[in-house]
Amino acid sequence: MTKRLTDVARKAGVSEATVSRVLNGRGGVSEATRTAVLTALDVLGYERPTKLRGERARLVGLVLPELQNPIFPALAEVVTGSLAQRGFTPALCARTIGGVSESDYVDMLLDHQVSGIIFAGGSYALGDASHEHYRRLTDRKLPVVLVNAGVEELTFPRVSTDDAVAVEQAHGHLRSLGHERIGMVLGPEDHVPSQRKLAAMARIARWADGGQEVERTSFSMEGARVAATKLVRRGVTGVICASDVLALGTVRAVRRLGCAVPGDVSVVGFDDSAFMTCTDPPLTTVRQPIEMMGQAAVDLLVTQIEGGGVLADELLFEPELVVRGSTAPVPGGGPGRSRSR
Repeated sequence: MTKRLTDVARKAGVSEATVSRVLNGRGGVSEATRTAVLTALDVLGYERPTKLRGERARLVGLVLPELQNPIFPALAEVVTGSLAQRGFTPALCARTIGGVSESDYVDMLLDHQVSGIIFAGGSYALGDASHEHYRRLTDRKLPVVLVNAGVEELTFPRVSTDDAVAVEQAHGHLRSLGHERIGMVLGPEDHVPSQRKLAAMARIARWADGGQEVERTSFSMEGARVAATKLVRRGVTGVICASDVLALGTVRAVRRLGCAVPGDVSVVGFDDSAFMTCTDPPLTTVRQPIEMMGQAAVDLLVTQIEGGGVLADELLFEPELVVRGSTAPVPGGGPGRSRSR
């Protein structure tokens, strides 16, 4: 008990006596101080006294699929900063292969009486994944916001980049450079944002069979290298990728085939994550408006936490094409040529 009092007092910036008064439900403590003590208790992982467990902490979970892709740390920076400005303490939960699952993180956050949760890149975007842990949140009426498209059966508010506009921008750019054989490297078949990108491409490019120049993979450079190799061998001269990580894997694939980017194959990414100006060549990509999306996600969540109503609709944000060195006119100035490597 003494160690707990000391730890919580240090975290909250108050005296141990003040912590004791809060935990014992005594008066003489301001609401702001009381909130700070309870939040510190939750963040440090200490169990609340029984009489305080029914109260939600001013603690908000941010659940991410990983931190290796720079787009997720960028989103975390926006969300955590905005939450702190609103008086909430962010709890960052990043999944790892073979580590804590999204469902387990949900259980942990519920145990800590969080006020709400923001998800990004979770299993809500995969049609074949289990969604039972989201239903637990619905049953508890916990405020939730999803970042980027999810399966339709989940009725949480969503903040998304307009995938159709992103494809229109990327395809239009490659066509303006003379590319006719344009392919796509996308995520898994049940990945909703990838489905949206493919539907937009099929409409724009008038693909009769819905995607003869498409390869799917996991969101990794290694998977992208295998997928892109198949496209390049089929004679594709322009590749639109569902993420910057996939685009970098595509660049690697082109080079391993003895070709050049953009001399032989042009590559367009998606995200405009950190350091894409530092790659070789600098990556042409479609920028997600992460700052606006992160702020919107926090606004929607806080409105729910404070008892306000929000529509279970999807807010679509328009992306921006950023042209750099990974795209150039089609080789020879004409239609893509076939390759037989």
